[in-house]
Amino acid sequence: MAPINPAIAATFAPPVMEARRWLQGMTFPPDRPLLNVSQAAPVEPPPEPLRAAIAQASLDRPEAHLYGPVLGNPDLRAALSAEFGSAYGGQVAPEQVAITQGCNQAFCATIATLAGAGDEIILPTPWYFNHKMWLDMQDIRAVPLPCGADMLPDPGHAARLIGPATRAIVLVTPNNPSGAEYPADLVRGFYDLAARHGLALILDETYRDFDSRSGPPHDLLTLPDWGRTVVQLYSFSKAYRLTGHRVGALIASVNRMVQIEKFLDAVAISTSQLGQIGALWGLTHLRDWLAGERAEILSRRAATTEALSDLPGWRLKSAGAYFAWVEHPFDIGSPDLARRMLREISVLALPGTMFMASDDPAGARHLRLAFANVDRGGIVELARRLASLGA
Repeated sequence: MAPINPAIAATFAPPVMEARRWLQGMTFPPDRPLLNVSQAAPVEPPPEPLRAAIAQASLDRPEAHLYGPVLGNPDLRAALSAEFGSAYGGQVAPEQVAITQGCNQAFCATIATLAGAGDEIILPTPWYFNHKMWLDMQDIRAVPLPCGADMLPDPGHAARLIGPATRAIVLVTPNNPSGAEYPADLVRGFYDLAARHGLALILDETYRDFDSRSGPPHDLLTLPDWGRTVVQLYSFSKAYRLTGHRVGALIASVNRMVQIEKFLDAVAISTSQLGQIGALWGLTHLRDWLAGERAEILSRRAATTEALSDLPGWRLKSAGAYFAWVEHPFDIGSPDLARRMLREISVLALPGTMFMASDDPAGARHLRLAFANVDRGGIVELARRLASLGA
């Protein structure tokens, strides 16, 4: 048998796909249909005008079917640099923007320029599982940084984890899986720590469009030398329902872009032209529509907080963007509880063990509930079903 890379073989299976396999062969009673809170990626197509723009481009623009520039189309890079410069009150040049095949690829490209086998990256826990998977597959050690009871990481604790092999610190805000929004002064504290030690600060803001705060979530892009430390990641998928088109972005120094281009050219050559055309159309035409999407997500967050805060025995640790992180009251681990919830109350959720190291006992006590695709009535029903589990 041909060999298998041991780093790939040792990496855990994709959690969302694993959870979907739990559904095989299952049926649910008509009065208790499946409530799927395992994933919060948009399940509806983009708004019709955006779809029309993509369809028209497919017919009228021959270049939409060809390779494009490796770092992304110039018009989209320019538009996103202007958007981020305006939103954060800083200076971002088009040359500091790369367009990627989704935000996951932005993370992979960034790591490829920073670290290799045997190096270390600090990840707050609970972590986004695809980040951990990629580090495992590259034989890069993920160093867990446990969050506090408020689901926020501590720069002081992170400082004690830095060693000679450390290359970067990763923050996800609003967070996946916890939903926690990291305060601006906390993000600045991590920036200062990373800059002091010559590390990169990777800031994944996939869910920035659904942040509950009205102003800039941080001031890092206002700093004159931010590119020496910061790599900021973004996703068009959640904002404009473009998940199937795979359009993400990263913002970094021009010097790092030289290395980013090498990675992207070897992996995908260029991001989908139709996806980039759709992303640009959304960025320039759907500001009001996106504001409405944000308002709806914030309404569902409020409903989730209200429904779960008084649930007997359960503890809502945090909620934001698409996610709630909850501590359950049972004497079984979260993987067994997740299976029980599927059988007994027709709820599909991901256990906390999918977001933490296998030897971290906190994983067994928690679940991630993705509420973004559940309306207010469904959220109330979710709480009712959770309450019905009993002991």
